[in-house]
Order: sequence, then C-alpha cells, then structure tokens
Amino acid sequence: MKYKEYQYLIYSDLYRIVGNKKVSYLIKQIFLGESFKYIFWMRTSRYFSKNIFFKYTLYPIARVLLNHYKYKFGIDISYKTNIGSGFYIGHFSGIIVSSQSKIGNNCNISQGVTIGQVNRGKNKGYPILGDNVYIGAGAKIIGNIKIGNNVAIGANCVVTKDIPDNGVVVGIPGKVISYDGSLSYVNRTDY
Repeated sequence: MKYKEYQYLIYSDLYRIVGNKKVSYLIKQIFLGESFKYIFWMRTSRYFSKNIFFKYTLYPIARVLLNHYKYKFGIDISYKTNIGSGFYIGHFSGIIVSSQSKIGNNCNISQGVTIGQVNRGKNKGYPILGDNVYIGAGAKIIGNIKIGNNVAIGANCVVTKDIPDNGVVVGIPGKVISYDGSLSYVNRTDY
C-alpha cells in the first residue's frame, strides 16, 4: 500500500463520518471519535505492516493501540481485512468481521454486526460485500456468499444466501422484500 492510497482511505473514512476532510477534523476524530479512532488505527496498522521501514518501528505501536481500542470499543475487525474506501461504523460495540471477508466501498456497519465464515457445507467460506452496503444493527452475514451493490440489510437479519444488487433484506433467514436498495441509508459518498 502506498502512502497516497493510505491517505485517500483515511480521508474518505473521515468524510463519511463527519462530512469534512480538514486536518483539524482528522486530529479531533483521532483523539475524540470512537468509530473513526478504531478505523484510523486499523488502516494505519495495515499501512505500517506493508512498509519495510515502519514494520519494525511504528507498526508494533499501531498494533498495540488497535488492540487497546478493540477491547475498549468492542470492535474486532482485523487490519488485514480487505475494506474499500469510505468505511463507516455507526455505533461501536459487538462488531465482528472475519479477516478473510471482503468489504466494498462506502459500507455502513451498525452495532452488533457479525460478518463471519462457515467452516463446512455448501456455504463454506467468507462473505464478499459490494459497494454502498448498509448493514443494520445486529445483522449476521455468514458464509461464502456475495452481497451485491447498493444492498440494505435490516436489523437482526441473518443472511446466508447471495443477495442481488439493490436488494432490501429482512428477517431470519434473510429474504429480499424489495429492490429499493440502500440509497437513503448510505450518505456522503462524494469524497
């Protein structure tokens, strides 16, 4: 990962959360923001791990801070997880994302969300999420499934099957109830 890519990811995440990309907002969110603070150290740990100079100097410090915030905020998203730009965590606590999962651009994750693997059966593997996906509080996305672009997943929904683009999914197990998508749920994508 190059510095420009790292910088772009940080500022796109910042813009999605506060609606501004000024350095003063960045500094304020690093010290005072809960979800951005975690996202910042997650992205920083990934960047430092890929840079030979930082890997043996600043990377260990970034990992210690990331682990500290993991337990403080109840968010378990590995720095190795492939996450696109504009990542947004609405409320912290109880969020678990498998490190092998893939998350597209402009994903909104609420509290209590699990994105995890299945160890056996026809859905053995990890989820892949498209762009502009909204995931409601308490939702579970499990197994080798593909979530399309512009999908809205309702609160406490359990998704175990592929979801097409623009689907709105609710229930246990998750069922598509409309194709209105996540348009009104995913904001500030013009960074």
